[in-house]
Amino acid sequence: MSEIDDREVLVENPYHTARFKPVRKGKKPPKLIAVVHQSGCTGCEVCIAGCPVDSIELVPGPDANNPQFRQTVEIDIARCIGCQNCSQDCPWETITMYEHNDAFIAWGNETLKSDLYITQDALTKMNEENGISLEPANTEDSEATESAE
Repeated sequence: MSEIDDREVLVENPYHTARFKPVRKGKKPPKLIAVVHQSGCTGCEVCIAGCPVDSIELVPGPDANNPQFRQTVEIDIARCIGCQNCSQDCPWETITMYEHNDAFIAWGNETLKSDLYITQDALTKMNEENGISLEPANTEDSEATESAE
């Protein structure tokens, strides 16, 4: 008997401004990917300055009522090239480099607040708010319109 995996699937947030940046170049994914341990991140932004591909985004802290935790950073794992600058620059040592396949598990364990990756339900809600439907167009209506012309 198999176990039921009840974890939520996350998808890229197509409405985030990071999606307007150029995509990562290269045929192969990087060997290492940076992951922020947000529970220790102070949001000081030192890592942002050293990122050559602009893959680090500021996100609100997980608790807006906590004045000490107003912002944190999140690394766009789809854009990270594995250069290690951020992990070397972080004064709090909260950015760790992980092997490519392990990075996704680490990201899930260490990310408290994400704006770059959202649940499928949140994406559906955003699409509805923006008047976007992913349902196929009704072919009967389009065929009737074409034959009338």
